Amino acid sequence: MMDQIQATIITIGDELLIGQVIDTNSAYIAQKLNSIGVQVHQRIAVGDEAKSITNALDRAIQSSQVVLITGGLGPTADDITKPLLNRYFGGKMVLDQPTLDHITYIFEQVHKRPMIERNRKQAEVPDVCEVLFNQTGTAPGMLFKKNNSLIFSLPGVPHEMQWLTNEKVLPIILERLKLGVIAHRTLLTAGVGESFLAESIQAFETNLPDNIKLAYLPSYGMVRLRLTGKSDDAASLNSQLDTLFELLKEQVKEHLVTDKDETIEVVVGRLLKAQNHTVSTAESCTGGYIGHLLSKHAGSSTFFTGSIVSYDNRIKTEFLDVPTSILKTVGAVSKEAVEQMALAIRSKMNTDFGISVSGIMGPSGQTDEKPLGMVWIGVANKEKVVSKVFYLRFDRQKNIEVTANQAINLLRLLIINKI
Repeated sequence: MMDQIQATIITIGDELLIGQVIDTNSAYIAQKLNSIGVQVHQRIAVGDEAKSITNALDRAIQSSQVVLITGGLGPTADDITKPLLNRYFGGKMVLDQPTLDHITYIFEQVHKRPMIERNRKQAEVPDVCEVLFNQTGTAPGMLFKKNNSLIFSLPGVPHEMQWLTNEKVLPIILERLKLGVIAHRTLLTAGVGESFLAESIQAFETNLPDNIKLAYLPSYGMVRLRLTGKSDDAASLNSQLDTLFELLKEQVKEHLVTDKDETIEVVVGRLLKAQNHTVSTAESCTGGYIGHLLSKHAGSSTFFTGSIVSYDNRIKTEFLDVPTSILKTVGAVSKEAVEQMALAIRSKMNTDFGISVSGIMGPSGQTDEKPLGMVWIGVANKEKVVSKVFYLRFDRQKNIEVTANQAINLLRLLIINKI
């Protein structure tokens, strides 16, 4: 098998190092590179400091045939990437007329304001680079070459980086480098922990061939399993992966949610659409997050009708018919409360299914009887109502996210008659 093309991603910006901005660019680039058979073997984050960027470049070029840099191409004083790359590759700054024309159009025709010199300078590029025209913004991408490496410099603005990656970077790599093949198969499980899952498929994992690896990707109370294969021959690799994937699905069939790389709300949305059914939610501790997940994908209006965020107990009694006697005796975080909420939301929204949640997300509010992270989830259809209690151990935001996913999965189980 040919050697795998190796890539390094370098992200530039002090805001990344102090956590002010989350680095989503690296994840996006890595996924795109992997899809064409380029393996990202290191990601380097550096601040807006010349020596750090130079050291990162030295390290990346020494080990990688593809280097992608994002950030530091804007019009402000802390955007030092372009002049640094000009010095690093021994060039001089020249004006790129197509970029200047594009910037002028954006300011004068789109924004209806004059272009200042600071913006005009964004059209200047090192004469040793190949300009990657940026249709979506004012900072052009750049391609440099050194030794056997292709070095791409892209803006840090996510939508601009994504457009340049798809329209410029990937086609250039495919045209100029001889690539191997990387292929994946991914499934999603629920209702089983990562360690138990690993124990149950240990023999399968041990017997995998050298070119196939299994990854465990736990998230929000669920575990994705991903088989990754590498080869020179796409057809034989895909055949090999298909066979192994079928074996893996059989091994985890009791916990299998989907054999695609997709989220639980996509799976449930597809089930509801297929049956021409609808769902509504009554949310206390999740504050509308379940509704957000169910409605975030196109076409969700066909199955998701709406939600009542019943954070205050008064809303539970006035709008969801939870008796005050329940609230006074067992409380809002209880089997009795969520079952009534699920029944009421389904009735009032006139939907086929209802979801309800009530819990203690933290960091306070717990009692001796009801600890931090205790959550009750209810789901109902016209035949029955089912509830389940969970005891979560995360911070407030993660507890909310896990609760939402578990609630949608409980709905899935009701839809397919497994509860």
